[in-house]
Amino acid sequence: MSIKTNKSYIKRLKVTKNGKIIARNPGQNHFNAKENSKTSGSKHRGKAIMMKNKARSRFLSNSF
Repeated sequence: MSIKTNKSYIKRLKVTKNGKIIARNPGQNHFNAKENSKTSGSKHRGKAIMMKNKARSRFLSNSF
């Protein structure tokens, strides 16, 4: 029996063409009206996740 991928977490990730994993930042969906432009712009930029191949094959087994 193989390990299943966490589907709710995989929806927040994107893999670039060079193999980097970019994650969406939490807390960017609402309450943005009073934010300044610097804060709101940084919310929509993703953060790179450093993950070793062993962990990648374990947690993201069926998706990448």
